[in-house]
Amino acid sequence: MKLKAALAGIATALLVVAGAAKPATAADVICYNCPPEWADWASMLKAIKQDLGLDVPHDNKNSGQTLATLIAEKASPVADIAYMGISFGIQAKREGVVAPYRVKHFDEIPAGLKDPEGHWFTIHYGTIGFFVNVDALRGVPVPRAWKDLLKPEYAGLVGYLDPSSAAVGYASATAANLALGGSFDNLTPGIEFFKALKKNRPIVPKQTAYARVLSGEIPIMFDYDFNTLRAKYKDKCNCVFVIPQEGTIVLPYVMGLVRNAPHPEKAKQVLDYLMTDKGQAIWANAYLRPIRPAAMTPEIAAKFPPAAEYERAKAVDYARMEEAQIAFRDRYLAEVR
Repeated sequence: MKLKAALAGIATALLVVAGAAKPATAADVICYNCPPEWADWASMLKAIKQDLGLDVPHDNKNSGQTLATLIAEKASPVADIAYMGISFGIQAKREGVVAPYRVKHFDEIPAGLKDPEGHWFTIHYGTIGFFVNVDALRGVPVPRAWKDLLKPEYAGLVGYLDPSSAAVGYASATAANLALGGSFDNLTPGIEFFKALKKNRPIVPKQTAYARVLSGEIPIMFDYDFNTLRAKYKDKCNCVFVIPQEGTIVLPYVMGLVRNAPHPEKAKQVLDYLMTDKGQAIWANAYLRPIRPAAMTPEIAAKFPPAAEYERAKAVDYARMEEAQIAFRDRYLAEVR
């Protein structure tokens, strides 16, 4: 009996690691990278169940893990849809793991924020900055610039998601590199920043660290405005969002229909729902910038930092950003981690 139980436990663990484990109740649509603590996917998946009658379980992968799993499962896909930072969406098309689908309201998505054939398309976007739990700073001033974080008083207070695998991690690295004088052809300013930051013992999780900022374990996190505003207004955290003085970037998040998805018609229903008025309003209520601007009400917009602050947040050439990703990853792994 002990041997049988052990074998069953090992089999279950292997399925979970592979991303192939299914919930106890059968899922109608499998979405990779739909974590409940990120971008309020919890509310979105509840709404999908209520309005479409479709069960879509949570999934806690990040963008890099999602792409790697899709590639590994290419011959026999498990997922139906996937959510990724835009650079990973571009890679997913190149790897042949997403299929063309022109979602509802496709024509309202600006050029450059969608694949022309619909292999990926933006659903919302956020601005990179510092998600700061003021109460956890222990009297240290709120940082205002990337270079502030290199000061000795911020030792042990700073966190960022792994830029070699997480979309927000690479977005933060790109933001720092460009703000400090780099380009997509010159990654050295960003690499040197992370090398210098290493002296301050940063915390580097691989998955979303929202709860760790709320608890004060990570007082300063490179993250999006929407996570900070959610913490401030919904979880009543004494948190502030800082747009660094040197500048930053905005980053779109995209969806794609998995090529040869097990449940393609149901998957298309879910993708369409994300672009409806109600679906886009759910993103706006979670303090994301919906790709259809009409979903952003004046009441929600008033909770964001002043428009003058956002003038330091720029869109970039996301295709060039994607092209530079492997080079940055390789240098980060070789020189920083």
